[in-house]
Amino acid sequence: MPAFADLPLVIEPSDLVTRLAAPELILVDLTSAARYAEGHLPGARFVDPKLTQLGQPPAPGLLPPQAQLERLFGALGHRADAVYVVYDDEGGGWAGRFIWLLDVIGHTRYHYLNGGLHAWLAEGLPLSREMPPDQDGVATLSLHDAPTATREYLLGRLGAADLAVWDARGPLEYTGEKLVAARGGHIPGAVNFEWTAGMDPARGLRIREDIAERLTGLGITPDKEVITHCQTHHRSGFTYLVAKALGYPRVKAYAGSWGEWGNMPDTPIER
Repeated sequence: MPAFADLPLVIEPSDLVTRLAAPELILVDLTSAARYAEGHLPGARFVDPKLTQLGQPPAPGLLPPQAQLERLFGALGHRADAVYVVYDDEGGGWAGRFIWLLDVIGHTRYHYLNGGLHAWLAEGLPLSREMPPDQDGVATLSLHDAPTATREYLLGRLGAADLAVWDARGPLEYTGEKLVAARGGHIPGAVNFEWTAGMDPARGLRIREDIAERLTGLGITPDKEVITHCQTHHRSGFTYLVAKALGYPRVKAYAGSWGEWGNMPDTPIER
């Protein structure tokens, strides 16, 4: 039986430490180059989080060009039977965005290390400074639209009874008091639940154990299509991950996020 076959999307350090030598594993570190060099999970390959974004204004969070993604996944040694385990050192933002990328390329064999590097260190587990070499190749990928909500798609869904827009930004961004685009405020009907509110600092930044109840209280429920965003679809990488981990059947990321919406002259805004 494959080493990761019976594990849920979100796994614990104890699940991973016994599977580090699994031949199907591609372990991805999305911290920073400096943090990675200081020590990372044994066998982990570093991915600069910036490579997961387009990086161009006004909407840097949009999907990178396909050729860039093919180079990125080629360097990781991407293959159809691979099992990805992803982690970061911030509670799941960049790791969740990478899981969204895996959905975009149609690869469904993946896991998130709950709490990432913080949880690993809290368990007293080993780090390594050995850096696996990049694989020599370019992956051939097919990109899928289903995991992503475009601005046009979201405009067409506004006001639907079965839609929940999850705004993962801070409260002042949501109200428009903190301006980080040409226009401030939020998408009409959006619910604000800041990404860090979904993490438990007392448990190594693991996902809160009561996260399902918190979301239900806000109306972000499994019967709805959940579209999540922030400013650049970095923070909302975590919220995308959470909704997927809870088994919500219809989850999309608005990759353009507020960087796009708030810089358009005619998109509807509430304050």
